[in-house]
Amino acid sequence: MALRVGTDLVFIDTVRESIEAHAEHYLERVYTDREVEDCRGSNGIDPERLAARFAAKEATLKVLRPRDQGIPWNSIEVRRDPSGWVELELSGPAAALAADAGRDRALAQHRSRGRFCNRGRRRRLLFRFGRGRPIIGA
Repeated sequence: MALRVGTDLVFIDTVRESIEAHAEHYLERVYTDREVEDCRGSNGIDPERLAARFAAKEATLKVLRPRDQGIPWNSIEVRRDPSGWVELELSGPAAALAADAGRDRALAQHRSRGRFCNRGRRRRLLFRFGRGRPIIGA
């Protein structure tokens, strides 16, 4: 099976503007409750952290390659382990698409700087799809 790679960059200002314009509707449509809580700080929601999650969701869709079916954004969840590791958890249509495609693992790396998400750090995500619900781990 061929390895699929997905990558994406997201302007932090785009996410910031979406929050300002659409508030809760945007957050509920794109992110899970856990993602929003993970991105909440003493000054409110951090658009930089949300932008990093959005880029990971876009990259995941590029790996899954949905055709005519819609994949809800919040069926791809970026989870942060207390130790700092990042994992992706797929549910619903995203999980079904991964299972149907026989995707059992993939490797993605993203680096971003400046006005783009994630403060210039490099991340590697290892996608591992297990029984029941696919898990993607760092």
